[in-house]
Formats: sequence, structure tokens, C-alpha cells
Amino acid sequence: MAAIGRFQKGDDIFYAKVVDGELHRLQGDVFGSPSFEKKATSPKGVKTLVPVTPSKVIAVGLNYADHARETGKTVPKEPLFWLKAPSSLLPDGGKIEIPFPTHRTDFEAELAIVIGRRVRNVTAAAAARYIFGYTSAQDISDRTIQGSESQWARAKSFDTFTPLGPYVETKIDPHDLTVQLFQNGQLRQNSNSSQMIFNCFELVSFISTNMTLQPGDVILTGTPSGIGQIESGDRLEVRIQGLAPLLNTVK
Repeated sequence: MAAIGRFQKGDDIFYAKVVDGELHRLQGDVFGSPSFEKKATSPKGVKTLVPVTPSKVIAVGLNYADHARETGKTVPKEPLFWLKAPSSLLPDGGKIEIPFPTHRTDFEAELAIVIGRRVRNVTAAAAARYIFGYTSAQDISDRTIQGSESQWARAKSFDTFTPLGPYVETKIDPHDLTVQLFQNGQLRQNSNSSQMIFNCFELVSFISTNMTLQPGDVILTGTPSGIGQIESGDRLEVRIQGLAPLLNTVK
């Protein structure tokens, strides 16, 4: 497998492998041992959906030292995480909605982990066996609310606040990938996943000691420095090396 997406044509929702822009439908369980139709499905009339339907979305905070510095927060000694509502998920091409125009609302580009097998109490050395793949994401944040509350779930869980996709890349090393965000064509965030304080395998291990992870669950691995405010009309593009770009607009 390589790039796997989730699509809709009429009332039909299906997974497919994406090869040179063509869709090859999945046969079987996407998290099991799937096969794919050799004949491509026409992309005409096909809508790209969020690539997975997680039971939970887990966000990791302050996982890049430069981001901790720009926010004035202390680098954590162990991963800091919270839950985001799955209802906040938004597919590639979707519009991010700002619920309170008078609040400051920021973009945050992130590499996302997609879990492929049920896992509990896994070691970092074995974590890769339980990862289905990786995709691009954003953790949109209402800073006004975030700054007024001791926990961050509400500030980051509004509908459309978790753009994700467009596809899950199943064959990629997550430890040395360029992570960039462009706002209206201007480069705003530019870092590398090698700068994470806790790498992807360490995050899966730590989180799995606190809760069972299910196939399709999503872990947002943190954002680098360069976060900034979004406004209606903005065009936001996340580009992570080896992954399809994630493009969303703001209203």
C-alpha cells in the first residue's frame, strides 16, 4: 500500500489507493489485509472525505522546542496531550469556520499519525507495528478561549478545527520530514519532524500506556514555531515531505 484515501460517489463511501491521480477501490478491511481493484475508478463526481473515521483524535502540545519558546511555555518532561472532538474533522478542500470573529484564531500545521491496530501498553521500539500511516493535519485554535481556560479541548474542538488528509501515506519514515504551512502563498511555518521533542514512536508508546488506541485513531504530533492568525478569505496549505498537500480555506 501507499497513499490510501476515503471517498464518496453518490451514496457510496469507499476506500481506495491513489496511484497517479487514479483511484483503485479497496476490497476487504482497510486495517486488515486489503486488496485493491486493478481497474481504476473514474474520479468524475468523486468527493474526497476525511481519510479515516477515528474513535478519538489526540492532540499533542509543545512538542517542538521552538514552538514552546514562541508561546513562552516550559518544555514538558513527558508528552502533553488532550482529546479533540472527532466532529472537528474537516476534509481537504473544506472551509475552516471561525466561530467568534472577535477572537484570535490560529493555524498550526502538524504531522498526524493514524493507528492501524488496537494497541495498549506498547513500547516505542514496537510502536511502528501498530501505525497504519501518516497524513497532514492542522490543529486550529481559538487562542482567546485557550488563554482563558486551564484545559484546551474546547478551544480546539469547534467544528472544522481539525483539517485532515487528503490521504494516509502507509510507506514513509516519519522522523525526518519537512513540515511547512503556507498562508496565501507565503511560507509561515518551516521545520522538520526531526525537531520533535518526542518522536512518533515515543508518542504512540506513551499515549498507549494511558488509553487503548483503536484502528483509525488519529494523533496530532504537535506544531513547530511560526503559528499565526487566520482571517476569512485565507488559503492555508500544509506541505509535509512525502505526503499529499492539505489545502483549506477560511470563512
